[in-house]
Amino acid sequence: MKSMTGCGSGSAAGWGIRVDVELSSVNRKQFDAHVNLPRALIMFESEINGIIQKFVSRGNVTGTVSIAVSGAALRKCISVEKDMAKAYVQALRAAARDCGLKDDLTARCLVNLPGVIKYENVPQDAKRIWPLLKKALLQAVGRLSQMRAREGKSLRKDLMGRFSLMIRELGGVKKEAPGVAGKYRVMLQERIARAGINGGLSSEQLAKEVALFADRCDVNEEIVRLESHFKQVSGLMNSPEPVGRTLDFLCQEMFREINTIGSKANSEAISGSVVRFKAGLESVREQVQNVE
Repeated sequence: MKSMTGCGSGSAAGWGIRVDVELSSVNRKQFDAHVNLPRALIMFESEINGIIQKFVSRGNVTGTVSIAVSGAALRKCISVEKDMAKAYVQALRAAARDCGLKDDLTARCLVNLPGVIKYENVPQDAKRIWPLLKKALLQAVGRLSQMRAREGKSLRKDLMGRFSLMIRELGGVKKEAPGVAGKYRVMLQERIARAGINGGLSSEQLAKEVALFADRCDVNEEIVRLESHFKQVSGLMNSPEPVGRTLDFLCQEMFREINTIGSKANSEAISGSVVRFKAGLESVREQVQNVE
């Protein structure tokens, strides 16, 4: 079991270039990834998302990739558009002659001319950077996955405790349910006696009434289905696969069953267990939203 929240970073260096990758993830029903890339590396966006998805099946992953260049690699990042510079110089000198101005153009003037000096954040052979980027990315996403796994262990422990409390409440319902019809029979007889109805109900009438009541308040099917859901939960807790969606679905099904029990069972003890079960289930559903 893994959490959907975490962070991780990685770096790799070579040829005077250093690549740093930082990733973080938060809850989301589906997988989504958005990594900010330098313009020269946008071509690798799909490859980056594909690598991340191998480690993360659910959650919103965001990150940044930064490039630091030094030495000989830095010199390759700077280029001069000579043809554009010549065009500027010819045009400016012609304008100066026409206006009777002094021709005082120097090399320093080229720095301020738009488009003459170009600087790229990374060398133009971006494909050469891919091995560094991939190495840093794998480090970052690996550490992200490790953190999500550590958080997942804590989530698993917490959820198992919460599910145990719900199983205990279901046990109380299961124990109390068989005696509900008998208690109703006694209560019905006492009410008839207090009402002073002469002769009361015949044994056949009383048995029929109790049988109808027992059929209306029978919650055995709901109990069996809840027990089945808990067995599935137990298996999911030890599954190496992402289980968040399945747990969320089971919680919805549990809520339906316990809600039916609450509406059918005419028992104060069962009603109390249902309330506590619902409270525990609500806390479980909130926690499950953090599970991958």
